[in-house]
Amino acid sequence: MPVETSLAETRLRGIIRRFERVLVAYSGGVDSALVLTVAHQELGKNAIGVTAHSPSVPERERRAAAAFAQSLGVRHIVVETGEVDLPDYRENPANRCFFCKTELYTHLQSIAAVEGIATVLNGTNRDDLGDHRPGLQAAEHFRVSSPLVEAGMRKQDVRDVARTLGLPLWEKPASPCLASRIPYGQEVTREKLGMVERAEDFLLSLGYRELRVRHFGNRAVIELPRHAIGAFVNGPHRKQAEDRLLQLGFDQVEIDPEGFRSGNLNSALS
Repeated sequence: MPVETSLAETRLRGIIRRFERVLVAYSGGVDSALVLTVAHQELGKNAIGVTAHSPSVPERERRAAAAFAQSLGVRHIVVETGEVDLPDYRENPANRCFFCKTELYTHLQSIAAVEGIATVLNGTNRDDLGDHRPGLQAAEHFRVSSPLVEAGMRKQDVRDVARTLGLPLWEKPASPCLASRIPYGQEVTREKLGMVERAEDFLLSLGYRELRVRHFGNRAVIELPRHAIGAFVNGPHRKQAEDRLLQLGFDQVEIDPEGFRSGNLNSALS
């Protein structure tokens, strides 16, 4: 194990050991999964994971999160969140994530109060601090702790430690909420979120791992890694994807020639 990875893990364990009992905001991604894993290893039954269930979270992600928590043997709570019913969220402003995280942390705060837990942890890492993340303001407002940030861990550090610990999702691609596929200023609706989810599920079934389907009105824009675009365009998958997405309700289907870019729609803010 590289020295840097060992030191990062040691720092993270020391930070989490300071707490008596914790509630972990657990999405199923590698960041929060690592926090939940270490919390469970260090605190045992005094660590609980909580996952949001809503139309903005793909069902595949909720199932994967539940399966991983079960494999750990950690107590796992799934809570229904209602951000899609909030006017501020549906209007899809640039700080949409603030309203989503406020909804989530409100639920977590209530669960923590019932459980007698004083500390809520999230999976924010240091790289997140330099990105457009309005949800960080909500975390600060609710005094949610970020042990990965405190341990000085960036995304690659998280993956390295997760790999060292044998976590099967150590290289899992990031999977932000489905609303991130809808341009700011365009209303977020359950119908749009469902269209995006089913479209991405279909592309995943074709074997692609990193992808996005952006929802521009009734126009779908598919983002795939650049190295995969040629085979997709010239092979059978393009026609299959177009047929499926038109079936889902899109009027047009396009392939972004620039390829997959995480957080692509944030570029409109700069």
